[in-house]
Amino acid sequence: MAASEHDRTDAFRGARFTRSDLSGSTFHDCDLSGVRITGAFLDGLSLSGVFTRLLVDDVDVTGFVTAELERRHPERVLIRTMRTVDEHRAAWAELERLWERTVERARGLPEAARHERVDEEWSFVETLRHLVFATDGWVGRMILEQPAPYHPLGLVPADFESADAAAGLDPDARPSFEEVLVVRAGRTALVRALLDDLTDDGLDRVCPGSPWIGDPDQPRAVRACLRVIMNEEHQHRRFAERDLAVLEAR
Repeated sequence: MAASEHDRTDAFRGARFTRSDLSGSTFHDCDLSGVRITGAFLDGLSLSGVFTRLLVDDVDVTGFVTAELERRHPERVLIRTMRTVDEHRAAWAELERLWERTVERARGLPEAARHERVDEEWSFVETLRHLVFATDGWVGRMILEQPAPYHPLGLVPADFESADAAAGLDPDARPSFEEVLVVRAGRTALVRALLDDLTDDGLDRVCPGSPWIGDPDQPRAVRACLRVIMNEEHQHRRFAERDLAVLEAR
């Protein structure tokens, strides 16, 4: 039987699978809250996402996973613990430094490889384009309250359903690595300049509206918006490094 595709469905909510072959299945951007897997053969099971609580054979391994990720990626600690403007500046400076190293790593690949997807995830160029869009939404629109913040080369999440959120974007764009780097540099400089002028009191200013055009208002403090974009930067760099290793091995 050919593998089936299920997109945006709740048909399996509360379902029970018994003596079923789910080997090789992929669950992407799915709500797996409360899922129980018992008596199963789990050789090579790979999990990534946001873990509020993760149990393996009744052992809560959430803390271990968090500690190991922070050991491998110390910038996570900087982001998690930042409170003052100086701490926000330090976290952003570290993210910029790490991304410079990652971009140089990508320069060592052919142009085609920078546009190649690994395991159906975004290519390196697509990742940079998405970070442009994320910065435009969380910094340009939310914090700076720009009426039209989106650069045409920005890339919305693959599962984004609001067409209004993509206003001003060019969905058919196929920019080169170097073209995207120019836009990306402007966005990182935008955040750097914002942090240079920010005060500790300014971190608590509430930003009206929402990061995406057409969405209901989601007012958030400046510090909350900055935490979102810094977590985006960290997570997508981690995924990019993972995929670059695969591309280099090829």
